[in-house]
Amino acid sequence: MSKYGVNVPKGIVVSSVAEVKQAIKDAFPQEKEVVVKSQVLAGGRGLGTFKNGFKGGVHIAKIDEVEDIAGKMLGQILVTKQTGPGGKPVNKVYICQKLSLANEMYFAITLDRVSAGPVIISCRKGGTSIEDLAEKYPDMIIKVPIDIFKGITDEDAAKVVEGLAPTLADRDASIDQVKKLYGLFCETDCTLLEINPIAETVDGQLVAADAKLNFDDNAAYRQKEIFAFRDKSQEDPREVSAAEADLNYIGLDGEIGCMVNGAGLAMATMDIIKLHGGTPANFLDVGGNASEGQV
Repeated sequence: MSKYGVNVPKGIVVSSVAEVKQAIKDAFPQEKEVVVKSQVLAGGRGLGTFKNGFKGGVHIAKIDEVEDIAGKMLGQILVTKQTGPGGKPVNKVYICQKLSLANEMYFAITLDRVSAGPVIISCRKGGTSIEDLAEKYPDMIIKVPIDIFKGITDEDAAKVVEGLAPTLADRDASIDQVKKLYGLFCETDCTLLEINPIAETVDGQLVAADAKLNFDDNAAYRQKEIFAFRDKSQEDPREVSAAEADLNYIGLDGEIGCMVNGAGLAMATMDIIKLHGGTPANFLDVGGNASEGQV
């Protein structure tokens, strides 16, 4: 994100306790506190619990506590509301700058079927899930469809900023940040760019304090740098194997396996199984051109 001029807190990834001390020395020589974040492909980390009993996948820590906290996270399994009971392994932790935030807001760019293009969503309230925000503050959620041929205009970006309603950050600088985020979304083939919270710091900067980005698998050939970060240990091994065979597979928790030709027929097959009291173990569309090797 910083490559595209987006304001982000300074941070560094470590994969072992031995790396923590050097990371702090290199990146945070003057800091008294930092944030330690477990890196898993799931939300709800802050309220998660490790299988070793340690609570919380995100901690604000004093510098002399960072090694201990990182040690309780690395190599452990974190269970959150999104991981399921099996949890996800924590192979890396992210140590980042603790920001002094004055206001937390919500920002996202996703693809919208209605407008057949990107839509930017902003809300002056942030820090919690968009589902909760939509339920509590439906009138505060602003949606701005973007014309894919014209690109984002100053007027579009201004509407987004009005939805964020910053009180400290400069309006023109905020508009510039929105345009840079849209540029990032398009140029890296994102399907989702969610910043929750996007926040104002006490010194008047608009900062992406935490973010989630999804990328189009079909763009892997031209986003090699991004897809090189893929951590298959975070994924269902069945889905990894299926992807390597170029099959559309989603693992489920049922007891009846499905191998079907065609996505529509696969969905109908799963519906029939449920209708008759069973539970599908997977979604699998082998496609019309599947070879013997793929099957």
